[in-house]
Amino acid sequence: GIGSCIAFVAKHTNKKFLSVSLGFSAGVMIYVSLVEILAKAKTSLAVELGERGGNWSTILAFFGGMLVIAVIDKLIPSEENPHEVRCLEKEKKKSGKLMRMGVFTALAIGIHNFPEGLATFVSALQEPSVALPIVVAIAIHNIPEGIAVSVPIYQATGSKCKAFNYSFLSGLAEPLGALIGWLILLPIMNDIVYGVIFAGVAGIMVFISFDELLPAAQEYGEHHLSLYGLISGMGVMAVSLLLFL
Repeated sequence: GIGSCIAFVAKHTNKKFLSVSLGFSAGVMIYVSLVEILAKAKTSLAVELGERGGNWSTILAFFGGMLVIAVIDKLIPSEENPHEVRCLEKEKKKSGKLMRMGVFTALAIGIHNFPEGLATFVSALQEPSVALPIVVAIAIHNIPEGIAVSVPIYQATGSKCKAFNYSFLSGLAEPLGALIGWLILLPIMNDIVYGVIFAGVAGIMVFISFDELLPAAQEYGEHHLSLYGLISGMGVMAVSLLLFL
C-alpha cells in the first residue's frame, strides 16, 4: 500500500533511498537467519533426533527452503517477477499490455509473499523479539513491490483506486500465509516440525536476500550504498538480539 501511494505522488524514483533500504532489509534477514533462526532450529531438532541427526536435518531443511523459493522464482517469468528492478520514470513511458503486466506482477508478488507470511508467523510463535525486525525488513522490501504493481495498472486504467486495490490485495498474501500456518501447523507443532520449518524459513530469507534484494539494491544505486545498508541492517539486528537476551 505504501509503495502504491509513493507511485502516485513521486515523479522520480529515489534510487539512493531504495538502494540503502533494500540492502538494510537483506542485512537484517541474512543475520537473523544465520545467527539466530538456524541455531534455534538445530537446537529443537537435536532434542528429538540427537546431535548428529539434528545437524543433518537442519542443513537439509535450510537448503530445502532455498529450493522451494527457487522453484517459485523459476515458475514466474522475469518480466513479471516482482523483484526485477523497475523505476517510475521507465514504467510511465511503457504502453500496450500494462494492465496485464500489473495483474501478473500482483499475482507473482502474492506467490512470493505467501512464504514470507509463514516465516513471520513461525518466528513470532517461538520468538516475538526475533519476529519484529523480520517484520520491519519484509515491510521495507515490499515498498518497491507496491510500486511495481500500481504503476502499470494506473497507467492502463487511469484509476488510482484500482491500482491501489490490486497492490494492496497482493500484499494480503502474507497474512494469508500466516493464517494457513496457524490453521495447519499449530495443532501439530512440536520440536521436529518447528525445527524443520524454522530452518526452511532461514533458507527462504537468505535466498531472497542474495537472489533478489541485494541485486536490486545494487541496480537502484551505487554498490557501496547497498553494502552500507547491508552492514547497517546486520548491526541493528545484532544489537536488537542482544537487547532481548
